[in-house]
Amino acid sequence: MTDLVVRKTESLSGTAEAPPSKAYTHRALIAASLSEGRSSIRKPLVCDDTMATIKTCSLLGARIGKVEGGLVVNGISKPATPEDVVHCGDSASTLRFLTPVCALAEGISVLTGNEGLRRRPMKPLLDALRQLNVRCHSTRGDGCPPIIVFGGGIRGGRASIRGDVSSQFVSGLLFGAPRADGDTEIVVTTQLESKPYVTVTLDALYKHGIKVEPSPDYGRFFVPCGQAYTPFNHVIEGDYSSAAFLLAAAAITNSYVKITNLRRDTLQGDRKVIEVLQEMGSQVKVGEYYVEVLGANQGLRGVEVDLRDTPDLVPVCAALACHAQGRTVIMGAGRLRFKESDRIASISSELRKMGGKIMESKDGFIIKGGGLHGAETDPHRDHRIAMACAVAALRAEGTTTIHGIECVDKSYPDFVKDLLSLGGEVHVG
Repeated sequence: MTDLVVRKTESLSGTAEAPPSKAYTHRALIAASLSEGRSSIRKPLVCDDTMATIKTCSLLGARIGKVEGGLVVNGISKPATPEDVVHCGDSASTLRFLTPVCALAEGISVLTGNEGLRRRPMKPLLDALRQLNVRCHSTRGDGCPPIIVFGGGIRGGRASIRGDVSSQFVSGLLFGAPRADGDTEIVVTTQLESKPYVTVTLDALYKHGIKVEPSPDYGRFFVPCGQAYTPFNHVIEGDYSSAAFLLAAAAITNSYVKITNLRRDTLQGDRKVIEVLQEMGSQVKVGEYYVEVLGANQGLRGVEVDLRDTPDLVPVCAALACHAQGRTVIMGAGRLRFKESDRIASISSELRKMGGKIMESKDGFIIKGGGLHGAETDPHRDHRIAMACAVAALRAEGTTTIHGIECVDKSYPDFVKDLLSLGGEVHVG
């Protein structure tokens, strides 16, 4: 286990490039793997989660190789039966996106993961697949991995699924349904949360020639059967959910920092971090391919914010709130109880160690700002908790130690390096 030591940093400065989007990399890999022929993926994110997707797509018959500047994917229209158990590491995206794809293979697939992933819910997806005549089971009968999928195809028909547990379930069905024997109608029975992630999935599908007809509110998706994925050459854009930590670091330290490789016209919901920073009093300039934080002359102030569609922003917004004057209310975060950790409990406990005044609510937090002090923190093996603690510690009095910082490899392997490049007083101990 590796520690990150963070000392109070008076200011940051400089330019850093946002890492490639994890969400887009996952989706490009899967759609390319289902496309007969050659696709390229330039500037993909290489991290623990995307490596799990590469491994799984390879087990399903795609040939994925490295080339200068990215990856080349030689896909196949009909997935092969995996020769071994499919181990998804800690990547819920890999597991949930590819479980329906495994149903398209002829034989039996077994999907599992590390201890944390084996606690993540899968029951809504399994129930929906059974409605489409796919035999699939949780081996322990608790709706969690390991998962067994009996292949032979997807019949099609009508499947109902909850939208308030994970949008990844809907995305998984959308990846498998175009290859079903009959047309598929996906009906979302509750309000769909994290809608922007489904929009990103649809964008990947459209690029690979797949037709989907969503209702305006994403309460229903009609997917014609018998479609063929076609190759496409991707260039992966920068990731707002990861860049949010650097942007927040600049706001907390009242610094001037420019983050490049961020598209203004992105479909990513986590672009909302710009709106949050502006509401809190930070000056933010947005260019066509960059976001620049220009300090906060009057300091940060508390806000009320609903992060129902952007749950990955919750930890970093909690860190911001601890350094803002007044009261911040974060809502719409109830699903974070079932992430890599119980993120509501995890971020609360760790920021409290640093003197944060946080009260948990049913679906988020109420935070009274005013500053933090150094402490020893445990991110609970959760990459976003680790990065949030590091950002919060930049303005805390004294020294903060974050144990197990290597968990950031799940989504942002260069996080510490990029923070150092901007002048952060951090070192790996």
